[in-house]
Amino acid sequence: MRRKAGATVNPMTAWNIYDPRVIEWRLRGPDRDRVLHELSELRASVEPMAARLAATRARPGQWAALTQAAIDMVAHANHADQADYLQADERFHRALLEASGNAMFAALGDVVASVLAGRTRHELMPHEANEQALRLHGDVAALIRQGDGEAARQAMTRIVDESDRAMARRLCSRAPGSRD
Repeated sequence: MRRKAGATVNPMTAWNIYDPRVIEWRLRGPDRDRVLHELSELRASVEPMAARLAATRARPGQWAALTQAAIDMVAHANHADQADYLQADERFHRALLEASGNAMFAALGDVVASVLAGRTRHELMPHEANEQALRLHGDVAALIRQGDGEAARQAMTRIVDESDRAMARRLCSRAPGSRD
C-alpha cells in the first residue's frame, strides 16, 4: 500500500510467507488444508533438529520453561481447544526453538505459534488433548534435560507427525460427504 497510489497486488513469490499475518490470511482462504500441511512439513524439518540441538545447548532456565509448559498443557488437557492450552503449547514450542541455540530456528517461533493458533481458531483441535502427545511433550523436555539429543529428536518427530495426522483427520471429517 502506498499513499495516494493505492494497493498493489504482488505475486505470491514476493510475499513474506513466514509473516504471521500472511499465514493467518492464507489459513482463512480456500487452500487452508494445503497451507496447514506445508506448515507441518516446515515444523517436521525444524523442530526435531531443534530438540536434538537443545539437548546439548539448553540452559537450566530453558529446561524449566519446557517442563513448565508441558505441565501446563497437561493441566489444560481437558480443554485443548481453548486459549489456556494454546498458550502453554505455544510456550513449549517457542522455548524449544530458543533452547536449540540456533537463532534461525528461534526466529521461527511466530510461524510455529501461527500454526498452533490456526489449529485452534479453525476448530482443528480436539476438545481433549491426545494423551500420547502430552506424554511426548514431557518426554522431550526430560530428554533435553538428560542430554539425549537423538531420543529428543525422535520424540519431537512423533509430536509433529501426530499433529499433522490429527489435523488431516479433522479436516477429512469436516469435508462435505464425510460420515462424521
